[in-house]
Amino acid sequence: MKKLIGSFFLIFSLSAAPVQIGVDSVFEEEYASLFRNKKVGLITNHTGVDSDLSSTIELFKAKTKLTALFSPEHGIAGSFAAAVKTKNEKDKDGLRIYSLHGETKRPTLEMLKGIDVLVYDIQEIGCRSYTYISTLFYAMEEAAKHKIPVVVLDRPNPMGGLVVDGPMLQEKWRSFMGYVNVPYCHGMTVGELASFFNEEYKIGCQLHVVAMRGWKRDMTYKETGLSWIPTSPYIPEADTPLYYASTGILGAIGVVNIGIGYTLPFKVIGAPWINSNELVLKLNAQQLPGVKFIPFHYKPFYGKFKDELCHGVKIMITDVHKYSPLSVQYMLIGILKSLYPKQFQAKLEQLTKLQKSLFCKVNGNADVLEMIEKEKYVAWKLIGYDKEERKNFLEKRKKYLLYD
Repeated sequence: MKKLIGSFFLIFSLSAAPVQIGVDSVFEEEYASLFRNKKVGLITNHTGVDSDLSSTIELFKAKTKLTALFSPEHGIAGSFAAAVKTKNEKDKDGLRIYSLHGETKRPTLEMLKGIDVLVYDIQEIGCRSYTYISTLFYAMEEAAKHKIPVVVLDRPNPMGGLVVDGPMLQEKWRSFMGYVNVPYCHGMTVGELASFFNEEYKIGCQLHVVAMRGWKRDMTYKETGLSWIPTSPYIPEADTPLYYASTGILGAIGVVNIGIGYTLPFKVIGAPWINSNELVLKLNAQQLPGVKFIPFHYKPFYGKFKDELCHGVKIMITDVHKYSPLSVQYMLIGILKSLYPKQFQAKLEQLTKLQKSLFCKVNGNADVLEMIEKEKYVAWKLIGYDKEERKNFLEKRKKYLLYD
């Protein structure tokens, strides 16, 4: 019997997640004063769960005076497509759910009425252009105006804490799609970003970050032991964010399919007119660290090239600690432009003014689009773009890092 009990505890200890996220410890005595006799507003969605997969919403209902919920893009259940406006509603218990991706993207005075503290618990993906963090920043600005404290329950960056890649954000292109001047992949957690934003932009929000325990910057999401919940319809797996940062910008040009409409969003690229073997040969010859490319053929079920046989490549990350998502993205753009100039140029000429503006907002600048349009060999110039600015950012961010 003792042997069986010992075996049980061994199995339990081995299966327990090595990382404790913010929501796991927020109800400990250390944080009790944040919520005692206070009405709570909770910004969250379907990703808001503790390490045992218990709903953050239900936990706060049981342990605090939860007064209102606020939902980001994709809605409280994560079921809406990108950019779709959502409406205010009520949950099964009649609790108000205010949409922060509908008529307004900021919590209004009416929404905040009677709320003593705002809590944020959403899993984000580590990319500046993903709007969940913009929702947090907007909420912090509004909360600061009305002297409402904000509590951020920290979670892992699924790209890890070491991937810092891509261009910075120019003020001209600041928008809901990119609100803070950090690299496209910033290598920070949402709690670290909140502190960075609060101080660097002089917001003056009364901010409390409930830090994780056990998370290290070089961890993959798998190594955290935490379950992955798709953050939105096209981010189904824990490693998808790395691929999102590797093909999403290319997808905005619209010259190829990037797996949207197929079972591998962001992990493949293809078009009916691509020669897979030729493209693979050119890409692998560049010897980008941490990645290989293999031929891939598929038919999208919907979207670009629906029901057409597409030929292209599947991106295979071989070493996540050496992998550079934006280098892959820019290399794909450069080689596609070199191999298929007719198709590439035709698509560039078809881009509308609005599409170009959205592209620049996602990139954080207009320089990338200008280089793509004008330079014959663009890949290495894009890869080197903003290199010194990224170095400066790495120094600036040090004082906001919460984890080794």
